Amino acid sequence: HVTEITGAKMANTFQSFSLHITPEKFYIEACDDGSVDVLAIDRVSTEMTLTVRKDVPASAETRPICGLMGTIRLVAGMYLVVITKKRKVGDLLGHAVWKALDFDVISYKKTILHLTDNQMQDNKTFLSMINSMLHSDGFYFATDYDLTHTLQRLANTSPEFQEMSLLERADQRFVWNGHLLREFIAQPELHMFVFPVVHGFITVKSSCISGKVFEWSIISRRSCFRAGVRYYVRGIDSEGHAANYVETEQIVQYNGAKASFVQTRGSIPFYWSQRPNLRYKPKPQISKTVNHLDGFQRHFDSQIILYGRQVTLNLINQKGSEKPLELAFDKMVTNLGNGMIKYIAFDFHKECSHMRWHRLQILLDMVAEMQDDFGYFLVDADGKVLLNQEGTFRSNCMDCLDRTNVIQSLLARRSLQSQLQRMGVLHIGQRIEEQTDFEKMYKNAWADNADACAKQYAGTGALKTDFTRTGKRTHWGLLMDGWNSMIRYYKNNFSDGFRQDSIDLFLGNYVVDEADWTTPLTFSFSDVFNVTLTCCLLSGDTWTETLAYVLFWGTASAVTGGLILFYGRDFVDAPKLVQKEKLD
Repeated sequence: HVTEITGAKMANTFQSFSLHITPEKFYIEACDDGSVDVLAIDRVSTEMTLTVRKDVPASAETRPICGLMGTIRLVAGMYLVVITKKRKVGDLLGHAVWKALDFDVISYKKTILHLTDNQMQDNKTFLSMINSMLHSDGFYFATDYDLTHTLQRLANTSPEFQEMSLLERADQRFVWNGHLLREFIAQPELHMFVFPVVHGFITVKSSCISGKVFEWSIISRRSCFRAGVRYYVRGIDSEGHAANYVETEQIVQYNGAKASFVQTRGSIPFYWSQRPNLRYKPKPQISKTVNHLDGFQRHFDSQIILYGRQVTLNLINQKGSEKPLELAFDKMVTNLGNGMIKYIAFDFHKECSHMRWHRLQILLDMVAEMQDDFGYFLVDADGKVLLNQEGTFRSNCMDCLDRTNVIQSLLARRSLQSQLQRMGVLHIGQRIEEQTDFEKMYKNAWADNADACAKQYAGTGALKTDFTRTGKRTHWGLLMDGWNSMIRYYKNNFSDGFRQDSIDLFLGNYVVDEADWTTPLTFSFSDVFNVTLTCCLLSGDTWTETLAYVLFWGTASAVTGGLILFYGRDFVDAPKLVQKEKLD
């Protein structure tokens, strides 16, 4: 245990690579000091073998790469996905953490002339989906540290676990290149060439309070189970995996001691949907045809095994279209009758209306005793575990973005206050809020976390981040929220189908069958009369003709608009690669 948490013994992979390309093979050379290993990939048979540097032909085209994401099959055959540019985020507990910035997707086949025109077009669309996903921002990796696990999970491992490669031991919930690495997993001798890539947000900051320097970090790990975009993926699946599920860990290191506080967020964990239909806020629909309690129980059983006791903070409105979801959540927790689950409903918008954001303290006071009871994970400089976190707060609103992030940042600050006092950074009576430089950095980091998670799920930065950044709700913040809401409306209705398809293709929820290819990418539109503005502007010789034109086209426009809204789901950009049952 001690060796694992102090980082003295940690699985690792190669750190630097060169890619050599010949017409017959790809050669990925490990460029670490003392290494002679080379991964050879046959571009015809797709076979992967280990070889050595002297076997790489001198005629090969060579370039440096930062790592391998994996391989994926499209209509034209297999493609190699490599990381071509990275930026160092910082050193987490002495291990370099990188953000992947740019990628290349390279075809095994030297030509696509064997494809029909339709197949070429489909392959081009699939390639744009993969590139769209790769550049969605928020991919992170480390070559000698396990980013998929919390400090507490790493501290409670067996010697066998510590002997595993990063790929074998990773928490599969957070490995976003798992599908791309499926060929590598079966060949342990190749594991040194690949690493798990997480999606979400990581920041690592060196901070100072009263002359005491400490490291402070946030890691948000987005789950790749039931992954998707805002309106197309809500609730849970049959395995109990929740949409937009994120595990967020706040880590502090000072004088060799380490502390960690973990929270989770995830969609309301039963079967409901909110498909876009051109309305600003589609009405949520709770499924009437499934047994909710089965999936609900699976979700919380897994959460309790992983994290201990659960306090669910439901922040949605307790009136209007959100009310049925609140009532159903409350009823299901009651019906489950599990003493490990505590349900708390807090109507965020009602309590904080008219800029009364100080009323968030009501919720913090309500859960203070539970938070103290849960505690946090703490290990001393010798690697001895002093405290374990005994439970987590599971927060949600409708999207698990804006309201959720505000509450999580406040709970994390309360935990940090206790951790810094225990570690000797703050003395009794000193408050984080009074440490101006650190407080500014803390708020901005949590707001950046909010923006990253929101862009990945809803397509824009988070709302309400003016409060997270400054501690105050501002009129400029309200204006920015309005702008972001408009952008979200457009993306959710007119581009999220493509984004959902990109995620499903990347994660292997949809697999291209090269041998038996029939396209799912054909578009079908309802027959609609295209009424042009020119027609509306036609005028007659007399005022009566003009009035008739205005009345006719005005009525036609109103009827057309009404029909479009009534059949709204037929006009939005819907996913084309997933089965209908998955979305309803």
